[in-house]
Amino acid sequence: MLNTLIVGASGYAGAELVSYVNRHPHMNITALTVSAQSNDAGKLISEVHPELKGVVDLPLQPMSDISAFTTGVDVVFLATAHEVSHDLAPQFLAAGCVVFDLSGAFRVNDAAFYEKFYGFTHQHPQWLEAAVYGLAEWNHDKLREAQLIAVPGCYPTAAQLALKPLIDAGVLNLNQWPVINAISGVSGAGRKAAISNSFCEVSLQPYGIFNHRHHPEITSHLGAEVIFTPHLGNFKRGILETITCRLNPGVTQAQIAALYQQAYADKPLVRLYDKGVPALKNVERLPFCDIGFVVDGEHLIVVAAEDNLLKGAAAQAVQCANIRFGFAETQSLI
Repeated sequence: MLNTLIVGASGYAGAELVSYVNRHPHMNITALTVSAQSNDAGKLISEVHPELKGVVDLPLQPMSDISAFTTGVDVVFLATAHEVSHDLAPQFLAAGCVVFDLSGAFRVNDAAFYEKFYGFTHQHPQWLEAAVYGLAEWNHDKLREAQLIAVPGCYPTAAQLALKPLIDAGVLNLNQWPVINAISGVSGAGRKAAISNSFCEVSLQPYGIFNHRHHPEITSHLGAEVIFTPHLGNFKRGILETITCRLNPGVTQAQIAALYQQAYADKPLVRLYDKGVPALKNVERLPFCDIGFVVDGEHLIVVAAEDNLLKGAAAQAVQCANIRFGFAETQSLI
């Protein structure tokens, strides 16, 4: 049994982690923590997230000194802001824990990336070098030995799962950069109250054009340039990405279908569509990324859908943990 600590448990992704870990037969929750300054400190998790009432009624403990929470802990999930994960992860690693970080603090092995897109100087280059990027379907072998797993961003997960089989096979004409139009629900902005993510204020609109921090995460791990435009939608959860590509001459729909089958036929959390493309409702509150596509001559449109809090965060983190410790990949997820 793995003793498991969840840090940042009061957030949306944190609560999903609590639910998954609570029903995992090989994991035991040792504590749920929040920052010492959090308004949720001292409350039961089921007060903050009533869907957990009678299921998990543990307190959200304020954490100022991590040494009070590391004794006997095997696994730590950090559902925290990037600057918090940056500081906490090395401390938990030094205590011998395996750390799954849901923030962006260790996703790209390039210190300049953090200065430009996250606004801080990375202080842990050794862990930046050692971190394994947790795109579960593609980094299976590396995950088995990892001590620090950087769980991918929600937008990058869908984008990479959709594009990587095609880029790796060389069937795209990359002189015409793939164009990713992505829409996310407001839960992607977290629980912190702000006018910009108030449901009454949100209207469908693009943001972070040419400077969203997920853009270089996508290009870095794909090894190819893309145009990425995120949009905020006036719905709670989920991500839908419509990706427009140019195929090399002679590439057929059957070849594209074969590449996706080859990549994902044995990957239980990617679902492929033989006909049509996915809708957001198909993946809400489910741990899957659904992918469908249409070819017209040299033009290809791929549609990928996922729940941003699940396959885009908590479910992928638990999927990585299952791989890391040799459990069934979908344990507690399905």
